[in-house]
Amino acid sequence: MSTTTMIKSVKRVFTFGKGRSEGNKDMKALLGGKGANLAEMASIGLSVPPGFTVSTAACQEYQNSGKNLPPGLWEEVLEGLKIVEEDIGAALGDPTKPLLVSVRSGAAISMPGMMDTVLNLGLNDAVAAGLATKSGERFAYDSYRRFLDMFGDVVLGIPHSEFDDKLETMKSRKGAKLDTELTAADLKELVEEYKDVYVRTKGKKFPSDPKKQLELAIKAVFESWDSPRAIKYRNINRITGLKGTAVNVQCMVFGNMGNSSGTGVLFTRNPSTGEKVLYGEFLTNAQGEDVVAGIRTPEDLETMKKTMPEAYEELVENCEILEAHYKDMMDIEFTVQEKRLWMLQCRVGKCTGRGAVKIAVDMVKEGLIDRRAAIKKVEPQHLDQLLHPQFENPSAYKSSVVAKGLPASPGAAVGQVVFSAEEAEAWHAQGKSCILVRTETSPEDVGGMHAAVGILTARGGMTSHAAVVARGWGICCISGCSDMRVIDSNKKLLFGSKVVEEGEWLSLNGSTGEVILGKQALAPPSLTGDLEIFMSWADNLRQIKVLANADSPIDAQTARKNGAEGIGLCRTEHMFFASDERIKAVRRMIMAATIEQRKAALELLLPYQRSDFEGIFRAMDGFPVTIRLLDPPLHEFLPEGDIDEIIAGLSADTGMSSEDIHTRIENLSEVNPMLGFRGCRLGISYPELTEMQVRAIFQAAISLTKQGVIVYPEIMVPLVGTPEELSHQVRLIRGAAKKLLVESGASLSYKVGTMIEVPRAALVADEIAKEAEFFSFGTNDLTQMTFGYSRDDVGKFLPVYLSQGILQNDPFEVLDQKGVGYLVKTATEKGRAARPNLKVGICGEHGGEPSSIAFFVEAGLDYVSCSPFRVPIARLAAAQVAV
Repeated sequence: MSTTTMIKSVKRVFTFGKGRSEGNKDMKALLGGKGANLAEMASIGLSVPPGFTVSTAACQEYQNSGKNLPPGLWEEVLEGLKIVEEDIGAALGDPTKPLLVSVRSGAAISMPGMMDTVLNLGLNDAVAAGLATKSGERFAYDSYRRFLDMFGDVVLGIPHSEFDDKLETMKSRKGAKLDTELTAADLKELVEEYKDVYVRTKGKKFPSDPKKQLELAIKAVFESWDSPRAIKYRNINRITGLKGTAVNVQCMVFGNMGNSSGTGVLFTRNPSTGEKVLYGEFLTNAQGEDVVAGIRTPEDLETMKKTMPEAYEELVENCEILEAHYKDMMDIEFTVQEKRLWMLQCRVGKCTGRGAVKIAVDMVKEGLIDRRAAIKKVEPQHLDQLLHPQFENPSAYKSSVVAKGLPASPGAAVGQVVFSAEEAEAWHAQGKSCILVRTETSPEDVGGMHAAVGILTARGGMTSHAAVVARGWGICCISGCSDMRVIDSNKKLLFGSKVVEEGEWLSLNGSTGEVILGKQALAPPSLTGDLEIFMSWADNLRQIKVLANADSPIDAQTARKNGAEGIGLCRTEHMFFASDERIKAVRRMIMAATIEQRKAALELLLPYQRSDFEGIFRAMDGFPVTIRLLDPPLHEFLPEGDIDEIIAGLSADTGMSSEDIHTRIENLSEVNPMLGFRGCRLGISYPELTEMQVRAIFQAAISLTKQGVIVYPEIMVPLVGTPEELSHQVRLIRGAAKKLLVESGASLSYKVGTMIEVPRAALVADEIAKEAEFFSFGTNDLTQMTFGYSRDDVGKFLPVYLSQGILQNDPFEVLDQKGVGYLVKTATEKGRAARPNLKVGICGEHGGEPSSIAFFVEAGLDYVSCSPFRVPIARLAAAQVAV
């Protein structure tokens, strides 16, 4: 078989038109989301302008071949174009029956605004004149000037501002506020000025051959796959493994043919609240880019209902058809050309957490989907949004409201004002919360938008770039706030006479559109209503328990409210940081020169620990509480800072001289504290420390049991690497516990186990399981020791590793399944081989990360434990693994 024949045997161009299609909605990997959905809409009989899709595989070939069209692809494109021309009865470049096309990107995963689009392709002087004869001069030259602007910007890299300056100058000269007020003669003059921009900036004329335009536009869309903004978007959203973007070439239909035409974008349900109402915007006498770019402030869909009732009714019917077909809330772009409706695009809509949950619950109630399908619809990050704080008392800030815009993405945001994406990223890196303020956002702002806690724009509607991207990320956003003026040059924001400068605090209510001066108080969220119903479905489906990491009674109460089934990690050292008195007592213990002095200091700590344990056991009535014995390096209780003040205080408390204390502190310092005197090494060296903690635990447990609280303590020995280390501590724990239980006459069920965080422990897990009744994987330290990466210093090189693809994910956020995961699986198998009823869980940060949870379920773990606020996310992720 010849190379040419082999190339042609792999189909790369897929055509579609009303009632026919060479693709379908399940071909997203090859046709991209947009192309697959266009094919599907066409096949179910909706009015879709005919076109063709160049596959993502062709984009991959283009990238791999040094930015050249793969052999044979151009011929396939021309064959697809011929089918479209025959279907529509027009031809590209023919002035007597002109065909204009759009050239749009479309990856398998939606990346709104990140890649490039060219509209009205196929125009030149002759075609524009022919189009004017058929459809009127004003329409023809309005389309021509738009094409020159977009083609120059997208394909040739001429800054959009070069064209925009000409347009604004023309409007000013003619006394026009809107571009729709310019006459046909004005637009003809503007076209000539735009063509001059090409010569001045590029040194060559605008390419007038329509087929050359098409070739260049296809290449430009392919190349936009690797644009900085697209790469940044994929990195932020962890989008990997895609071949590239498809290219969708489609007949243009025109919303800018006068007042009987228009264009719009809508969602079949409200993407912010989930309410079952059409939610969208419409512009009369406009093209689609005018709506999404926020160039003109759009009108409500009611405008279309009044002025174009027949097209509106057909649109409503199409929305119902698409929801029933896709069984989801849909995001739709459409155009009305001289009262005829055309469906340009559909995709599953991006919505907020609140919207996603309500839509899932409502669709089950409507009988459109079942509960298992509903569980798959809501993403873990949706729940993350719902767990963000809201304003504590909205009525309290009413006097501080300075403006109101469109509530584009709900929630509360409190931050310091910045005026550029670069500043937002820089401030975020410094740990600051910032509000990104822009006249309007563009795809180039994507990094700063993601770094900000809130976004505020002067222009743009509910479906503008800022609104769509912010909603997808769950970032609070207010768009179209016409009451404000942004002065970028001076970094000032004006609300009438009120001036807000960079760094000043601003609060946004994305649910109401209110812009509020100052730093307003926030309140924690609650799991009620639709979310409560939804989470009950998730709990009925999941097969792994979800516990919480909690170190105080308040944390434990929060964990229970969020649905935790116990505590998988209580870090006792965190209790010592709760007050100055506790820290002083710990320091006295560290400074002790004799066992007696150490025991005296520990007696001061015991009541604090006992009290905390009582509060935690009470909050977890009936659920297990896993308590880790003291773990951190002792020098952490002697931090750098005003060391003289610390020494003076210790001297007064202990009676030791300043010189002796200073020497003791120097002796405690270590070259590598994370691998030093910590964990079980403390308990073995200072057995009285383990005994004190056991006494506190069991005194609290016995006291609560007598009060009728059901207590299940589980004592965890940290950082073991050998079975001998564990057996030493187990004997100590059981001895101390037995003594207390005998003295009190109480009966109490408890477990003793260990945290597997040293790689050696994972490798000899069968030996360790002979002493341990449970394993809890401390994947933070296990990752640190397996990779040899210091958690405290990884930030110096990890960003480079991620940007260069050396690592796909931060291993401290997403479990390294090949290495660390292998140790988890191996240790679980070996441990259960020695002790079949061994309880196994994980308490590192990975316990709340969805893809890691899926791995732990597959590995056969009994539970995951995560921070109290991530418990609902873990519950959902576990349910999604089950379905």
